[in-house]
Amino acid sequence: MIPKKIDFQTASAIKLMLQKLNINNARVLIDLDKQTVEAQDDDYSVDDLLEAAGMLSPERGKELLDEVKRSREDWDS
Repeated sequence: MIPKKIDFQTASAIKLMLQKLNINNARVLIDLDKQTVEAQDDDYSVDDLLEAAGMLSPERGKELLDEVKRSREDWDS
């Protein structure tokens, strides 16, 4: 798929229409044949999310990640 650049006014109009459908994602896929809109989730790593939160030190973040990994191992057994 080849991306096409649109002007600010068009982008704003499309964004307003999507907001009326309660779609606030930055990336969407619009299929005009099927008449559907698919919201695409942003891909963020755990490190990106922890950094964005700004409330956890890197050490505490690592501890929490290790705890989640241990919990997942317990759930899988």
